Amino acid sequence: MKPTPDYSVYLVTDRPCCLGRDVLDVVRQAVAGGAGVVQLREKSCDTRTFVELARAIKSVCSKAGALFVINDRLDVALAVDADGVHVGQDDMPVSVVREWIGPSKIVGLSVNTIEQAIEATGLGVDYLGVGPVFPTVTKADAKTPLGPEGLADMRTRVDLPLVGIGGITVANAAEVIRAGAVGVAVVSAICSASSPAQASAQLRDAVDLGPPN
Repeated sequence: MKPTPDYSVYLVTDRPCCLGRDVLDVVRQAVAGGAGVVQLREKSCDTRTFVELARAIKSVCSKAGALFVINDRLDVALAVDADGVHVGQDDMPVSVVREWIGPSKIVGLSVNTIEQAIEATGLGVDYLGVGPVFPTVTKADAKTPLGPEGLADMRTRVDLPLVGIGGITVANAAEVIRAGAVGVAVVSAICSASSPAQASAQLRDAVDLGPPN
């Protein structure tokens, strides 16, 4: 049976953003503070290390009731029985991911345009990672920011859950929710925080304030 994700606070890990701290410890603090989804993103480590870290993070997420997603690497997701896979526009096609991972797992897709979002509605994805919403320096190849207005426009065109990403902080998280997102995905806002647990809790509070009365 497919899990019901809480996308409110969605952590995307990034080793450099952890400022020398252990990624597993950052994840442990983040889920303790209220992160409902953790996406493990590792672009430079070897596969064995990736799998070992994934197994450890899956255990932490399972105990906390958080969803555990692997970025891009379908093989790693299958090896550790992750809750799902997230892919980008240039990664493995969603149809292939879904075929291998099965109907009971979560599949997410990154989109930057309304056209990409509309096309995704027929691909069998469970949610869309939309961004960047605001300017960001975390991702070197980030596209032009959509802004809350662009996110709101996308919300009117597709029915899939939208998770905003890119330049999101405690200060603007509520604005992203008011624009139509079901949650905020962050990297440095948690990974680089002095207290990942406190940062996650503050983001959750901001998200809870987001929907209009």
